[in-house]
Amino acid sequence: MYPTLFKIGSLEIHSYGLLLALSFLFGIILATYRAKKQGVNPDKIMDLSIIIVISAILGSRFLYVIAHLEEFRGHWLDTINPFQSNGQIGIAGLTMLGGFIASLLFGILYLYIKKLPILKICDILVPSVGLGIFITRIGCFLNGCCYGVPTNVPWGMIFPPECAAGYHFTGISIHPAQLYSSFYGLVIFVATLLLDRKKKFDGYLLSWFLILYGISRLTVDFFRYYEDSMVLFTIGDNPISLNQGISFIMIIAGVAMIVYHLIRINRKKVAQDLD
Repeated sequence: MYPTLFKIGSLEIHSYGLLLALSFLFGIILATYRAKKQGVNPDKIMDLSIIIVISAILGSRFLYVIAHLEEFRGHWLDTINPFQSNGQIGIAGLTMLGGFIASLLFGILYLYIKKLPILKICDILVPSVGLGIFITRIGCFLNGCCYGVPTNVPWGMIFPPECAAGYHFTGISIHPAQLYSSFYGLVIFVATLLLDRKKKFDGYLLSWFLILYGISRLTVDFFRYYEDSMVLFTIGDNPISLNQGISFIMIIAGVAMIVYHLIRINRKKVAQDLD
């Protein structure tokens, strides 16, 4: 893999960091474009994007730390300090779902304080999230993190021992779970753009995102490796991860939102017919 794409003097450009930055950049560009088309001030989207970027990073780090407390025992400053106690520069260890939840909560709080249409703007942002997943997970693949479990499938891959995947499963073929995740990000991106053409209510794309992301993450995580600290319980030989538990809740929330709004629409239509 290629965790370091190139060097400029002593400066190393890491694949994951670069693609993460590109995912935010392209996502913001897409969101501001969609905002203009829907009559929303793009400056508000830019302000919101700053909050989302910061909260996504902090939320991703927070959930990772909570699930890996033993890793930081005795050197708690490593949870936030980019100059790690082992000499490493940079903060390694992020959990994407933590970032999504944090950015959603703080984003909604910002929209509420500014008295902006929360569900409408969430719908504007949703395709950008799918695009971001697609790009960022390619970074995970190049970095050799967020890897899968051993497999005999023809498309299984052996990662070099220099990365986390190859170090943990040296010389063993594993699922390229990062590419599975990247693919479902692309599917969510395309699907939400298509669903936008038949939008039935504000929050429609957000509802479908919760369902689609929940299903895809729930599925892909059966092929992804997790430490014991990330496992909630086991069904047969299948460990159920913390992320899968959160994904299940997301699916329920998305379905509930759609059912709730469709009932409201039908009741309103019946009332109009009676009038």
